[in-house]
Amino acid sequence: MGTSEIISEINKLPVSQRLTLIELTIKKIREEGKRNHLSIAAEKLYDDYSNNPELTVFSNLDQEEFYEAR
Repeated sequence: MGTSEIISEINKLPVSQRLTLIELTIKKIREEGKRNHLSIAAEKLYDDYSNNPELTVFSNLDQEEFYEAR
């Protein structure tokens, strides 16, 4: 289905449903954009978090057993 066909079908909907569709679409686009920004930021900082001794000081505890205190 092409863009013009999608728009034609959307125009057949009542105004309230079109507004809901637009709101949900914008929300989804924003969520995807936010996820993409977080992924890019994580990739940029990966080397720092992998190699900087100040940031990896506690990673040597990763292999130890964890016991929850209650």
